[in-house]
Parts: sequence; structure tokens; C-alpha cells
Amino acid sequence: MCIFEILEARDLAPDVRYLRIKAPKIARRRKAGQFVIVRATPDGERIPLTIADSNAEDGWIALIVQGVGKTTKIVNLLEAGDAIRDVAGPLGMPSRIERFGTAVSIGGGVGTAIAYPTAVALKEAGSYVISIIGGRNSSYVLLEEEMRAVCDEVYPTTDDGSYGYHGFVTDKLTDLISERRHLDFVLAIGPIPMMKAVAEVTHPHGIETVVSLNPIMVDGTGMCGGCRVVVGEETKFACVDGPEFDAHQVDFDLLARRNRAYADFERRRDDEMDPECVIGRSHTAPGATS
Repeated sequence: MCIFEILEARDLAPDVRYLRIKAPKIARRRKAGQFVIVRATPDGERIPLTIADSNAEDGWIALIVQGVGKTTKIVNLLEAGDAIRDVAGPLGMPSRIERFGTAVSIGGGVGTAIAYPTAVALKEAGSYVISIIGGRNSSYVLLEEEMRAVCDEVYPTTDDGSYGYHGFVTDKLTDLISERRHLDFVLAIGPIPMMKAVAEVTHPHGIETVVSLNPIMVDGTGMCGGCRVVVGEETKFACVDGPEFDAHQVDFDLLARRNRAYADFERRRDDEMDPECVIGRSHTAPGATS
């Protein structure tokens, strides 16, 4: 059995963890925008997580996990030396990377984990890259140093004004447009309301805008149909047709309703969680064998 050992685990923000995982085959094939399906325990839920970074030579991938439900909280209890039972990928279509002129990579909260690798790829392709990274307060502005290392301009924003620009990422984007900055391409990743708002800002100006969708996923192959999204009045499967789509064509209202479909069930599962029975301090995840 393949064991995906955790090489590094650290906190990035409250309830947000960075995990660097040994996964040489995935690291060799992964491209910006792709994700993995993770299962922490033998009978656990399968969850999609975007590959935030990787190193093909050293054979690792990096995931950034926000503990919002039972499964993500279980994953975030793991430490270096533990292991994740299953990591399947890379899955999904890679980001469309080309020399766009000026490209804006927008990450809201944990969405920055997706915005970062795409920003790296856009810069390598020769684009002038502007990054807007937002959080509800300073604790949730993620990967700023990493973004500054690769982007031409970086604008951190906070909802409460505790750090950087006081306002939403859309407010800063609106400012850039008002300054008559010529923007050729915008990528936005974050909560559904944020991505919808970005699309509404860019649409009147005809700026090509792409969003990365993370709806309910189960198998990651399109077989279950759980990740259905409507794009331009066509049904798409985010796990195989995406996860990136034309923001001006996505039915965000339907996406939001579908993502809330299992909210009560997820809340009950979260209430059942007992951390003491989830992990022992061993070098394998619960139920894994070496």
C-alpha cells in the first residue's frame, strides 16, 4: 500500500494548515490548477484539495486545508511523520497558461492556495502578474511572502482593515480598473459570493475572467455527478471539465444552492467528531498499514 507521509505540517492561520506530503508520482505530473482527492481514513469521506505547490525533484506536493467540517478537521490534526491514507491525482484540467500581458490573480482566504500556483505559472509564461489576496482579518491573509516572490505587484486586503487595503478584493480590483490599468486576464478563487462579485466587476469592462470552482465532489472522475455546475446554460462536471470556468458564464446562484444541499448533514457529522479516537501518534494515518 502506498503511504503518503506528511513531511511538514504547520499552521498558517486559525484552523488553516499547510501540509507538505510525499507523493512523487503526483508531483511529477501536477500542473497549476489541478487538485487531488484525499481520504484521511479507510472509511473516511473523500474531499478535493487543490495542489498549492509541488517539487518534482524531491517528490512532494503541498496542500492548504481549512478545518471547516469533520474531515478537514481530521486532516488538520495530522502532524509531520503521520500519513494520509489515500491521495488520488492530479485531477482536473490544468489552468490555461499563456502570456496574457497583465494578469490579476485574486485569492480570497484559502483560495490563495489556488491563486498562488497559477500566479507562478503566469509569471513564468511572461505575464505581468498582479496579485490581490484577501482575508477577513490580518490572520487570514495567506501566502503573502510567496506571492511577493513571484508577482510584480501584491495587494493584501482585509475586511476589517487590520492589514493592507481596507476592503474586499473586489474593491481593490475596482480601484485598479478605475485607475485605467489595462487588465487582460483575471483569475479569482475563493468563496462563491466573492467569485460572483469579481465576475460582476469585470463583465462590464470585457475583461476575460476565470474562476476555479470547488463544488461537492465524490469520485473526481465525473461518474457520480455530484459536481454538476451550469456554465453558459450547459451542464458541466467540475472535476473533469474544470475546475476552472468562464466566470461570466457560471450560474453562481445555482452553485451556491447545490453547495448548501448537505449543510445539515455536514453539521451533524461535525458534531459527532471525537479527536481522541481519530489519530494515534504513530507514523501512519488511522487504519493505514505500512
